[in-house]
Amino acid sequence: MKNRMAMVQSPGVAELVERDVPKPTETQVVIAIKACSICGGDLHIYKGKHPSAPLPMSLGHELAGEVVEVGGKVKSVHIGDRVTVEPVIACGECLPCRSGLYGYCDNLSYHYRKGQGAIADYFVVDERYVYRLPEHLSYEAGSLIEPLAVAVHAAKRAKIGLGDEVLIIGAGPIGILTAAVCKAAGAREIVVADIADVRLETAAAMGATRTVNSQREPVLDVIRRMTGGHGIGKSFECVGREETFIQAMTCLCKGGLATMLGIFEQPTIQIPAHVFVSQEITVQGSQGYCWDFPTAIGLTHTIDLDKIVSHVFPLTEVDKALKVALNPSERAVKIILKP
Repeated sequence: MKNRMAMVQSPGVAELVERDVPKPTETQVVIAIKACSICGGDLHIYKGKHPSAPLPMSLGHELAGEVVEVGGKVKSVHIGDRVTVEPVIACGECLPCRSGLYGYCDNLSYHYRKGQGAIADYFVVDERYVYRLPEHLSYEAGSLIEPLAVAVHAAKRAKIGLGDEVLIIGAGPIGILTAAVCKAAGAREIVVADIADVRLETAAAMGATRTVNSQREPVLDVIRRMTGGHGIGKSFECVGREETFIQAMTCLCKGGLATMLGIFEQPTIQIPAHVFVSQEITVQGSQGYCWDFPTAIGLTHTIDLDKIVSHVFPLTEVDKALKVALNPSERAVKIILKP
């Protein structure tokens, strides 16, 4: 079988290359991709600015599809199953892996960094990373389990619970899904800030109790008014810029917690270090997932993932889809590619 796969050889140009689909090993599964969504990380790669994925690089890791071939020892999935994939590669041998914390694997990688992107016709992966989709999920929604798992992981790290007040900076898909997960976890107030009204509208539909267009109103002013000047208990940075990192810190109350999810294109930033001491705040990172896919799949009974899909393109129009994703006038939220 032949596989068309999206590659970025130089900034701003994505093209399909043709490769043979490798024969699966005894523990691997071949998936015919039915939907793959564009991630913010793909956009960083497309611009040639992803800090961990230098060009040339394959694209895509958020996928859903149908199993078309299985290795001889595969037992958990069968030909014809509708599935999604956790697209990490963990070694299984280092201390974190042997402790069950494969998200901290000393050799952690992702398939797209190893030459196999999911903006393609086929995907070959070990069965341990394959999850069956519930019948109520479309393939489009199934491809969004991966970003939903990212949001689940972040909310778990922040220990979101009943009555929490939360600020989410950035209403891209991760920010929007973080709002939805915080709502499901019982947060009382969920403020989402962005500069794009269409994304803020989607955030409101997915669980935000209040939205702020930060080009029209400073986020810090809104939070101070809302909290009587105290600041908010927990914040999430989902953009990856110096100014939003600082917002996530300075909007906190004393003893507050900021969780950083954004990918930073610039290698270093400057932040007001005195806030750590004077306010006793905590700043932590959140990357990927670790045992979070089952939770994400379970949440789809209450979180409607189809609501964040704004555009659908055929695989042959991958370059156009990426340009649309980067053009604010196109009002894109989540873009799906279908072979």
